[in-house]
This record gives sequence, C-alpha cells and structure tokens, in this order.
Amino acid sequence: MKIVKPTLLIDEQKAKRNIRKMLQKARSNGAELRPHFKTHQSADVGEWFKDEGITKATVSSVDMARYFADAGWDDITIAFPYNPLEAEEVEKLAKRVTLNVTIVSKMALYHLNQHVSAPINYYIKVDVGTHRTGILPSQTEQIKEMSLSENPNHHLVGLLAHAGHTYQPMTKSSAEKVFMQSMKAFRTVSEIIGRHDLIISYGDTPSCSILDDLPGVNEWRPGNFVFYDIMQEYFNSCTYDDIAVCMACPVVAIHEDRNEVVVYGGGVHLSKDFIEPDGERVYGKVVALSDDGWSTEPIASVVRLSQEHGILRVSDELLSSLEIGSLVGILPVHSCLTADLQGYYVSLAGRKLNKFNKAEA
Repeated sequence: MKIVKPTLLIDEQKAKRNIRKMLQKARSNGAELRPHFKTHQSADVGEWFKDEGITKATVSSVDMARYFADAGWDDITIAFPYNPLEAEEVEKLAKRVTLNVTIVSKMALYHLNQHVSAPINYYIKVDVGTHRTGILPSQTEQIKEMSLSENPNHHLVGLLAHAGHTYQPMTKSSAEKVFMQSMKAFRTVSEIIGRHDLIISYGDTPSCSILDDLPGVNEWRPGNFVFYDIMQEYFNSCTYDDIAVCMACPVVAIHEDRNEVVVYGGGVHLSKDFIEPDGERVYGKVVALSDDGWSTEPIASVVRLSQEHGILRVSDELLSSLEIGSLVGILPVHSCLTADLQGYYVSLAGRKLNKFNKAEA
C-alpha cells in the first residue's frame, strides 16, 4: 500500500469486533441496535452491519438517508430535527423507505403534517439534560400537541434522546446517574402523552459502552463505537486497542532544537477537536505504523494544528528514528469529524472503501 498524503486507515477486524460487541450488549438487554451511521458514512462499512443481521439505521441528514437508501437500507431514522426547507426531499424519501423523522416542536409537526403527504413515522426528541435541543418534560402542553398528528399518514412511534452530557470523563456510577435522569424524563413524557407502547430510543456511545444494562430502552442508537477514538478512551468508553481508524501522515519537517516534528496532516484532515488530559491540548495521539496496522500505545502527541500542518512533540528516541518522508500514524481525537473530512478510507489490506460525499448529494 503506497501512501503519499494523509490517508485514513481502517482496521476492518477491529471495527467488526466493535460492531459485534455492541450488538451483543443490545440483544442481551432485549433491545434493537439501530446504529448511527454519521460516524462512518460508508455503504461499504454499512455492509459489515448487515452481515451481523442489523437492518435498521440512523443518519444525521436527509442527504445521508438518501445515500443509505440507495445502498439498500429501507428503515432509516433521521436523528436530526425536521427541516421544513427539505419537506420535498423528505416526501420523496418517505415514498421509498420506512422513514422516521425527529420532531422537536409543535411547529415542526404542523409543517410536516401540511407539507408531507407520504406515510411517515416520527419520534419526539426529549431533552434529557444536554440542552442542545428537544422538548423538556416540563413543557406539558407542547408535548400533548406534538403527540397528536393531524395527518392520518403520520404516526408517533417513539421518544428519542441523545445524552450528550456523557461526553466527558465518566465512571460507571456517573454514567448510571445520567441514564437514570434520562429515563425519568422519558417516563414523564410518556405519562403526559398517555402511551406506554412508544419506542424509547437512546444510546450515546459512552452510555452504551460503559454500562452493561440500559433497562427500559428498547432501541440503542450509538454511532462512534464502530471506530472509537482517543476522546472515547479519555472518557473511559474504550481502550486504545478498540480504536479502528488511524490517519497515516507523512513527515515533512523535523526541528531537533525543540523536539518537534511537522506532518502533512492538519485541521482539514483531523479536525480541531481536542482533549486536555493534563491541562495541555492534544489534537491526536501518535502511533507507530506497521504492515499489519499500528501500535496499541501512543508514542507522542499532536500538540498544535493549522490547516495542513500537524505539530508533534516527540522524545529524543522517536526524533532520531524519523526522517523526511517517514510515515507516522495519528489516532484521531474525534473519529466522526475526522471521517467526515475524508473522501474515502483505506483498509489494512489496501482496499479503498467509499463513503458518502456531501458535495455530490
């Protein structure tokens, strides 16, 4: 495999292992796994889920829903607030597949009712504490109105939430606390609606990874788990050995006087997300590449990024082993964003894996 520029490598075996592990946990809880595909955005990777018997998917946009519908997925949830400006596209897609949309207000439901005539299912988005969007359990009248569709072709099928406030270093007890608060919010909304047959759709990667049981949830919806990343390792959701993607980057400059190495691989490749484990920003962890993958333990950190440049702070030993044109691996801080920035993946066997291209949507 010849690599001459920043290239996102994918360890197929690790990704498949992550899929099987999460599927087994969901099934042991009597729940269905509806994975979020916004992480990998790839029909090729989607086939690995199909191979395990997974038939339902979650996406983050109408365009991505259409991409996966074209790839043969026929039960898709758009876990992003319904956008009135895309009503025409929603209508077309709902005529092709079982489509589930996310409603966050009575105005959104009203618009859906008036402008989409095709059969469609909808979830009410519940704010369980993240405060990004969604209905609060205290908004009783809005909840009642959102539960009653004026269009006989539109059906409320469930309540949906994403506990984004688990995206921080978590212990099992702290993850359990967030989960119990979330379930309390779900119960309150269910009681207001007066229905206890609704799907409870939940499942950020930290909760689904750290906790063994999510009682009361019948649909798990994590996404990042297929690849994981160093942010999830920092949150205690995974180990370095679970991380299934690595950016291969060429060394383009070496500054011995300050123990820094410059690689071709910057913010437009890795994203500028960071963690601060010891008070210093880290934009990626450096690992040694080999013919069969990359080392499990990091050997340096990416400490600065500009558009195309990545700056590594390295030891004397690593510095002496590198030269211009060497390749190093970088485990991304946030694999969802890193993957989103790439046009494709390359497997360790050298196979190119294609993915959703927003420019072509």
